[in-house]
Amino acid sequence: MTGSTSTSPSSIAVYDARPFFEKALQYGVQNGIIDQPKLDTICHDAPKGMVQIASYFGSEFLRPELEKAKDRIVNLVSLYLEESTGSDLRLAAESLRDHSFLSRSKGGSDMLKRLIAMPQTSHFGMNERHGFNDDHIPQLAKWSLRSLADYRAELAQRSHATHAMDAAIWLAEALGMDAAELEEAGADADAVIRTALLALATKHTDLPDWAAFDKMVGALRKKPPAKLTASLPPKLPEHLKPVVGEAWQSVLADLPKILDASLTPQKLFQKTPTFRGRYFWIEDALSEVDHHDRSASASWKKVTAGHSDEGSLITLFLCVATGTAPKTMLTERSAGTLIRKIRKTGLDTELAVEYIRDHAPMQHQDDYVQLWQSFVTEAQATLKSDADYALKDAMAVLRRECNVATPA
Repeated sequence: MTGSTSTSPSSIAVYDARPFFEKALQYGVQNGIIDQPKLDTICHDAPKGMVQIASYFGSEFLRPELEKAKDRIVNLVSLYLEESTGSDLRLAAESLRDHSFLSRSKGGSDMLKRLIAMPQTSHFGMNERHGFNDDHIPQLAKWSLRSLADYRAELAQRSHATHAMDAAIWLAEALGMDAAELEEAGADADAVIRTALLALATKHTDLPDWAAFDKMVGALRKKPPAKLTASLPPKLPEHLKPVVGEAWQSVLADLPKILDASLTPQKLFQKTPTFRGRYFWIEDALSEVDHHDRSASASWKKVTAGHSDEGSLITLFLCVATGTAPKTMLTERSAGTLIRKIRKTGLDTELAVEYIRDHAPMQHQDDYVQLWQSFVTEAQATLKSDADYALKDAMAVLRRECNVATPA
């Protein structure tokens, strides 16, 4: 038939879907590695193993459980043989010859138990790291029927998480913080590694709290390095170097943002979605309050000139919410300009809330936010009303609620 293609038998790759155990067993028999007495022993041991597995995961008295146990024991033996021999049929057949069938099943089970006990994530607060226990049996039931490809993919993921946590512990201990403290802090291992590397590269000897972290970033911005180089403590275990090296590359990729002075460290590391949780600092509420008050007090006092009355505060927040230079007193003319701006481009109420959180004394922030939101609720409709052509009602609101200088 015109247009048809012919394929020679030699070009066809036959896919053998049999379990690896069956392939290894057949290879062993065909090549004289496994003799009849060994086959008889396997046939004798397999039913005992099936009953044990059925009992472990459910009941040995139910036929469906026994059928599933048959699939499980064959898969467990296959997993162990293929993984331990690198898929070499001769080595797998020799392993069946030299060891009991049940020991190969136990080998597969132990592989999976070690896998399940490994952390799934590099977050200390989401991992117990206490080994396999009875709570993990449902997971073992699932994994006992999974393929070697699934096992290897999961092993690679969990190994990375394990190495990240081990590296975080190693670096944290070099900087004065132990594993128990990392677990108590619910730290993310990758974040700990990044901060530790940044601290070491800037000659710090401790993991920072927020105040020290803020100061560290500020120092980097004042004197940006021509080239920031990693400075690792000696004797970093060889198997941890890849994950630490990967983290260092991510720090270098973050560096342009870290050095960008247009965003305060607080906004970058605590409020920017891509950076929030990316770095770690020791939580110390008292230290953070003290640091915030000291760093915010200068700019806050400069803007408010020491005024803390409601009129001054609302005037300040209104200016911020309209993108106007912050001030605590308006002239009649600037008040009118402010109203027209509100009607043209709107009022960004959250901008004022953010300003309060960034600059106001911490102990007064909640009260200031409530004051601002109450004002917005009551005054916003009037300030935005197009029906008030002459601005009389809106001006009356500002004269009543804000500081508007009366013309001499």
